Amino acid sequence: MSVKRPEPFESAPSVEIRFILQDPQAITGKGERDIVIRARRGDSILGAALDAGLEIEHACGGVCACSTCHVYINSGEDDLSEPEDAELDRVEEAPALQRNSRLSCQCRILGNGPITVEVPAWNRNAVKEAPHGSSASEKVTG
Repeated sequence: MSVKRPEPFESAPSVEIRFILQDPQAITGKGERDIVIRARRGDSILGAALDAGLEIEHACGGVCACSTCHVYINSGEDDLSEPEDAELDRVEEAPALQRNSRLSCQCRILGNGPITVEVPAWNRNAVKEAPHGSSASEKVTG
């Protein structure tokens, strides 16, 4: 599925983002829980994650119509765009809502970082096709 994402302000990634994956196998297919990437200012957290091979769920394609890309911003929230009303309304539907909850498709990277993002273990549709890029064609549950 393609993702609607903002146009980055720069061509080369310059912002450090640390992802903490509660269920790394579901997101990357590997066991590494702590992954550091570089992202471009202006991009979304979701877009940067997908570019780095981190398959954060995004059932609506990044248009703020679901809450499957819900993450926790553990640090660096001042380097992100402020949440708009549509995001605040939608994120309330996510399980395990916390004060630092955001929709990764709506978090636009504006500052210089670093930013720490935690991806909850439940960040998967209950039933979906095999992870993006997988050759498996059977349904998986998670």
